[in-house]
Amino acid sequence: MPQVRLEFEELTIHRPKKRWNMYFIIVAQHPEDDDKMILTTTPDPYMRLKPRMKNTVDFEPEGEGVDGLLVLKREMPTDRKLNVRVYLRHSRKNTRNIANFLKDMKGELVSDGFDIVSDIVGTTNPWLIIAKKAVPFIGEILAKIPDRDFGMVSVYEEFGPEFEGQIELDRSNKFTSGDATLVWSWSID
Repeated sequence: MPQVRLEFEELTIHRPKKRWNMYFIIVAQHPEDDDKMILTTTPDPYMRLKPRMKNTVDFEPEGEGVDGLLVLKREMPTDRKLNVRVYLRHSRKNTRNIANFLKDMKGELVSDGFDIVSDIVGTTNPWLIIAKKAVPFIGEILAKIPDRDFGMVSVYEEFGPEFEGQIELDRSNKFTSGDATLVWSWSID
């Protein structure tokens, strides 16, 4: 079965402020159980943008054959569709980490938050397994965190004929706030 990869290539913030502590929250289909989703935050530590970055983070270094920020790598779903949502946040706290975030999220989800696992989708990030029915509550839980909300972008992909003969396809979209744009790529190995 082929492997699919999701990488972030560039983040641009469309706000006048020049100092940010940015992080992503990723919610994706569980690779083996259709009734579950997985959730993580990345990167750890968070991205610190300073004025000289001009509100842009380029995750893909210069050169041939380079990759961006690996978000996930997993087997192609049998229906060739993969549902992934990305939330962007600015941390107002200088000290946050993935482990504490996932523990807090698990506590908020009560019986809909299951185990924290690692290496489930080809990254070293820990992922919280959650019930699919809990996905609508994620926004409510995030609203309780006193960080600036940049909204959500769907990076859902149907791996159709446009992937035949292509190494990767780049996509981009603004987050729902309109305050940032994400460029990502899907590829089939």
